[in-house]
Amino acid sequence: MARETGRKVIATNKKARHDYTVLKTYEAGLVLAGTEVKSLREGRVSLVDAFAQERDGELLLYGLHIAEYGYGTWTNHAPRRTRKLLLNKIEIARILDKLREAGGGYTLVPLSMYFSNGWAKVELGLARGKKSYDKRQALAERDANREIARELGRRLKGRTATRRD
Repeated sequence: MARETGRKVIATNKKARHDYTVLKTYEAGLVLAGTEVKSLREGRVSLVDAFAQERDGELLLYGLHIAEYGYGTWTNHAPRRTRKLLLNKIEIARILDKLREAGGGYTLVPLSMYFSNGWAKVELGLARGKKSYDKRQALAERDANREIARELGRRLKGRTATRRD
């Protein structure tokens, strides 16, 4: 069987970009069991409530739900087990420095999961939580940008603005 090439997205965490300001992203591998990979290939994963934390100098992913494989036997995996993240030591050291920074308020949040050349990867974001007024401001800004783009499109097509109020 030929090896997969390219990038195939399995799941994204849209809520993470809404709840957090992502400052930097990292790509990490995962230590998975065989039935987990098969379940991932079926797209049966949820990134909601998942987060990464340090334990004994390693980064671990907590709360990631990979559904049990339908055709698995007694060798099936636990859906919400803790999974080890695979990163370079230098990257881990940099991330841990940011997480331990006093008054930083940083957290590691998974943004998406995908297969890259056949290997399961997770995109982690070093993020800071947003306040509710920041979320409202971001929504208002996005709506304003959308309205500007609409008006610009109308002008380029030679139509004048017609408002329906």
